[in-house]
Amino acid sequence: MNEPRRPETLRRIGEIATASNLTVRTLRYYEEIGLLTPTARSEAGHRLYGTAAVEQLYRISLLRELGLPLERVGAALGSDGTDTRSLLADHLAAIEARLVAENRLRSRLIRLVDAIETNGTDAADGAGNAERNTADHLLEILEDMTMLNTSLDRRIAILVYEDLETAFDYLTRVFGFGPGQLTRADDGTVVHGELEAGDGEFWLHSESEPFGLRSPAKLGGASSTMAILVDDVDAHYRHATAEGANIRYEPVDQPYGYREYSATDPEGHLWSFMKALD
Repeated sequence: MNEPRRPETLRRIGEIATASNLTVRTLRYYEEIGLLTPTARSEAGHRLYGTAAVEQLYRISLLRELGLPLERVGAALGSDGTDTRSLLADHLAAIEARLVAENRLRSRLIRLVDAIETNGTDAADGAGNAERNTADHLLEILEDMTMLNTSLDRRIAILVYEDLETAFDYLTRVFGFGPGQLTRADDGTVVHGELEAGDGEFWLHSESEPFGLRSPAKLGGASSTMAILVDDVDAHYRHATAEGANIRYEPVDQPYGYREYSATDPEGHLWSFMKALD
């Protein structure tokens, strides 16, 4: 006799956001672009997520961690190679490889500490060539540290604007950045903005007198440029043009191996959208 199936546990969007370290706004954006659909809605209209939705979010998050931009995640999820089991196996293999590297680094450190304690100040070899031997060990340790990259997590670019809300609207509508969010003070003034761009993100920062931060509109020119890699430079150019972008030059193949076009936003930040030539 078959046992009755237990009712599926459904989790609200706030619980999912906390567990995944994503914002509620991001989860709603995933739904908007068709990446993650809630399993059901509560009587009050709250989004509820079951096991299948949680598995889908795991797949999305892992592909994002591997560096895929959102526009490619959807296509990847539609292939036969992104079932939960195969992704779990790949994820496990990556974790095990990292553990091997960490154990190798640990072993190097133990050997070097023991050698230095035994020989006084340096890890001398049989010929007494302490300086060379210690340096060799330290270079190996530095190499392992670099491979693990434990000190760096993710880059965040910060751009200064006079009008954060207008800039946010322009960057999402014209250049297609997102998902994102705006933070407001108690009086409703926008004081901070965040937007995703492929595998990175950038923040919108208000002008600041104490730190000498000024919008290019105030400075009369930009002192830097943002370069964004896109799948299709010409398609991105056509979209930006249709939305009224201020184009500095049209798509062109550059001698340094990229096809790109350039545009400025309303406050004068310079943007380049590019893709490597085959």
